[in-house]
Amino acid sequence: MSAPEGGSPPMTLRRLSAQAEMELRLLLRNGENLLVTLGIPIAILVFFSLVHVLPSRGDSPVDFLVPGVLALSVVGAAMASMGIATGFERFYLVLKRLGATPLRRSELIAAKVLAILATEVIQVVLVVTVGLALGWSPRLGEAWLAVIALLLGTAAFAGIGLGLAGSLRAVATLAVTNGLFMLMLLVSGIVFPLDVLPGLLRTVALALPAAPLTDLLRAGLGGAPIPWADLAILAAWAVGAPLLAARVFRWE
Repeated sequence: MSAPEGGSPPMTLRRLSAQAEMELRLLLRNGENLLVTLGIPIAILVFFSLVHVLPSRGDSPVDFLVPGVLALSVVGAAMASMGIATGFERFYLVLKRLGATPLRRSELIAAKVLAILATEVIQVVLVVTVGLALGWSPRLGEAWLAVIALLLGTAAFAGIGLGLAGSLRAVATLAVTNGLFMLMLLVSGIVFPLDVLPGLLRTVALALPAAPLTDLLRAGLGGAPIPWADLAILAAWAVGAPLLAARVFRWE
């Protein structure tokens, strides 16, 4: 059972900043987290940019891949890495001990999301740098849309990851998050265009948050028209998933 919620705003900010700093340090120390958040996306970008085996609707491979790899980075950091780490924190009773401190449940979730946002800054810098080195030619007229998409995507996938970690056993969280990570990679337009998928699968993919995130990033970084329907879907996930996570999350 967590300690009673309360405290002045300065105390809340101190608790939040201290926990966010700790979460970031734990994320950056974990080699498996770094593999999922940094290694796999960069490897996919480099390999499929140099080995032309994927359909890309006439775009150069790197121009098609960079927005998708940015989306995959969000999925890996906000859902897979944080979800798995939090699931095992529950298993080893780390969260139970935190629940006995003045730290609130909402503050723990906010601290984890802030740590993921800091990690994503590193991811974006690396992906953009590697993309530019491979010949990526962004068109940044709607770059604000890419920023909004990254923030909404982070909220959506953090909510999914924390919801799984806070309600399932650690091993189940590991299996489900890895399965969802592979699903998002394969059927969300990240490396394969959505129009090569069968109709029903494409419809399902568009209802999940990864495909709208990828489409919004391609629009923001490639100068395409703004896909307002995708923005609405991703915003709904960004609001609904964290609210559900906060409701179902258990300390132990």
